[in-house]
Amino acid sequence: MNRRRAIVKLSSAVLLFGFAASAATAQNMPSGTLTEDSLGQLIASLGLQPKKSESRYDFRFKTTYEGEEWDLTMSSVLSRNGESIWVMAWLDEMPESSTEVPKAALLNLLSRNDEMGNGKFFAYIPSNRRFVLQRVVPNRGVSARAYAGVLKDLGATVRSEYGNWSVANWSRIPRDTRAAMADSKFGDTSRN
Repeated sequence: MNRRRAIVKLSSAVLLFGFAASAATAQNMPSGTLTEDSLGQLIASLGLQPKKSESRYDFRFKTTYEGEEWDLTMSSVLSRNGESIWVMAWLDEMPESSTEVPKAALLNLLSRNDEMGNGKFFAYIPSNRRFVLQRVVPNRGVSARAYAGVLKDLGATVRSEYGNWSVANWSRIPRDTRAAMADSKFGDTSRN
């Protein structure tokens, strides 16, 4: 019987410690910030159907840009410290062989990172060999309207940058043209 009471007391202590840790974390977060759970609720409030995968929410975002319908696969996750929200639009899968990836195309994506602004940049996710276009926003005072604006902005950038990230477009560029692009556009170090 004593052993049973000890287990109950230990279980209660662990449970209380867990509640205290959660409360302390919530107290340390500034007012108006999203938690992992409230991020999922916010996404759902927009009529989207988020599916949680570990701490990330995956969802589809359908919209129209310049008269074209786009059905985007997106994800959103809080940064580890909770101070920012990362929103990702999933793009093309990399070709099987790295020799099929023109250097000029990758250099072009990197150069576009500097020009897009507003916290947006291209990245590569090696675990599933996909490119993403990401936007990082501060986790302060994020309303449903503001978050919807972030999704629309990111989607518009996916559309406007299509010619740069579309792997199918890379294969249409003749190999000698790709080499010339790399040499002329990115090989010039005289500007440094």
